[in-house]
Amino acid sequence: MEDKLVSYGGQAVIEGVMMRGRHAVAIAMRAPDGEIVTHVEKLGGIYQSPIKKLPFLRGLILLWDAMVLGTRALTLSANVQTDEDEKLEGPALYLTVGFSLLLGIGLFFLLPTGVVILLENLSRRAAAGTAAFSPFVANLIEGLIRLALLVLYVWAIGFAEDIRRVFGYHGAEHKTINAYEAGAELTPENVARYSLEHPRCGTAFLLTLVVFSVLLYSLLPPLTPFWRLTSRLLLLPVLAGIAYEYIRWTADHLDSPWVQALIRPNLALQHLTTREPDLDMLAVGIAAFKAMRAADVPPAEETA
Repeated sequence: MEDKLVSYGGQAVIEGVMMRGRHAVAIAMRAPDGEIVTHVEKLGGIYQSPIKKLPFLRGLILLWDAMVLGTRALTLSANVQTDEDEKLEGPALYLTVGFSLLLGIGLFFLLPTGVVILLENLSRRAAAGTAAFSPFVANLIEGLIRLALLVLYVWAIGFAEDIRRVFGYHGAEHKTINAYEAGAELTPENVARYSLEHPRCGTAFLLTLVVFSVLLYSLLPPLTPFWRLTSRLLLLPVLAGIAYEYIRWTADHLDSPWVQALIRPNLALQHLTTREPDLDMLAVGIAAFKAMRAADVPPAEETA
């Protein structure tokens, strides 16, 4: 196949699907009147920069996908479902994206560190100045708290009907990409036969990020509470790079039984974030993918 398959990815949004290629992103959404509305735009400079070819640094692009591009796509899809005077645009849109970004970092990275710092202080008081657990154990507890928060958050929001529909569109995104990679004709009936699981899913990226955070933070020397919290922010790009290379490597070696065993936790977590989509959802996922493919023209070719 002429395109590097790892270049294609996507995300579920409100009543729709976002598909990202090398040079363009497309969002297809089911409007309240039943019509499919498509938004297409060229990707920003980070996607065309030399970073995308540099191992470990190219993981920053996936981190940007998850925290900025994905949040913006969710907001744009919400606008399709609301009245004109309720839409988020301009400064309000950027504030929403920024707040969502800060909330995600605070909840999944800073909060677990803060909880462990509090536990250490309590243990020192109880043990007359001696810490009850080593730095490695402290990092392990922090990682387990971070993992538990991620799983519980995904599990809890899955009970909301609106989120369950988003998870259905997530399933449509996976099935569409799986069908394309298998060379199948992209019709709702054909795409419905393919798997809900995909090894390059953003859920897999987040789980891998959490697991590697335990290993990376365990290598750090003892730090003050301030620098421990700061290190979680400063090392987030490093973690993203490591997680991306791991996901990329496993995607390139799926024929290995060892790799299949390694990715089972990632695939299992996806069952919390996907639902079996109906044919209407699949039609939206296909529309997003086709719109992205049609617009995914390199800048040089477009100019020519």
